[in-house]
Amino acid sequence: MLAVNAFAAVAALVREPNPGQWISQWLETMATVEPHLIAELAILYAIAPWLTRQSYRMGALLVGVLTIGVGVGVQSLVARELPQAPYALARYLVFALLAYAVLLGYFGLRAKALSPAIAESRLQALQARIRPHFLFNSINAVLSLVRSDPKRAEGALLDMADLFRVLMRDNRELVPLSEEIELCQQYLALEKLRLTDRLQVDWHLNSMPSDALVPPLLLQPLLENAVYHGIEPSSEPGVISINIFYRGGEVHAILRNPYKANGGGHHAGNKMAIGNIRERLKLHFDAEGTLESRVRDAAYEVHIRMPYRTAAASSAATGEPLRSLAKPAARRDESAPALRDASTGALRG
Repeated sequence: MLAVNAFAAVAALVREPNPGQWISQWLETMATVEPHLIAELAILYAIAPWLTRQSYRMGALLVGVLTIGVGVGVQSLVARELPQAPYALARYLVFALLAYAVLLGYFGLRAKALSPAIAESRLQALQARIRPHFLFNSINAVLSLVRSDPKRAEGALLDMADLFRVLMRDNRELVPLSEEIELCQQYLALEKLRLTDRLQVDWHLNSMPSDALVPPLLLQPLLENAVYHGIEPSSEPGVISINIFYRGGEVHAILRNPYKANGGGHHAGNKMAIGNIRERLKLHFDAEGTLESRVRDAAYEVHIRMPYRTAAASSAATGEPLRSLAKPAARRDESAPALRDASTGALRG
């Protein structure tokens, strides 16, 4: 309806460039166009279940025939009440078919842009962009220990192997929120080996719905940004706060880290992580998934909202058997369990 109204406004402007006359011409055009629009949309709504079972070509042909039929009917009713210019019906049908062709082309392109194959390839490309940054930061954390504490460095490498098992698996499907939190805790444990007491973490997970399904690697890239921009530039201890809770049918995740206007000597970044996650939320949840960021009280804050979905609910809705989304247990050297205990034990909460 918006598109056809816009077409009518342009057509009226072409016929009557004078602003005063243009409004009158547009209203006169809409007196005919609006009844046609409402009638055709009502018919399409009524026959939609049957129409969707037809082939694309047949469906397009039927909508075109319907456009002509409704146009002839509406024009016949208008002609009974108002005098019509010569060839008014022909001009009106040309206008209606032009609008039909433009809208059919637009919706065809939109369907291709939102096709599952394209969405999946975009997800894979976005996921691939995360991995190099994760690898670089993790290696830096381990290198800081190689000479000073080889035993802890060995344990850190085992932790990094665990993380990369998660990172390199098929990450197109949603995963339980509890898995994402475990990944983030392991990552922050590695960073704490490098930054020691400069990195403090406040976890607020008492109201977290652990079974909620979220895009994989949703929070970890944001924590990388928080460490790089909020903790590293300062010689003083800094706190990264992670607050996850359920409210009003949505899962909320709020991350905060110290903020300096000049970046603390680090480059400002290209907002890749923010844009990446925002796009993945859109691909998974459409308009229901949002990400907002702002500076508040000398802290940089990221607020993510997602619909609350669970594996059990998804399985019931589709009628498919519930598949386990838990990651396989990682094999690790029994001689190096102290790394995780020592590093995560220092994290508050």
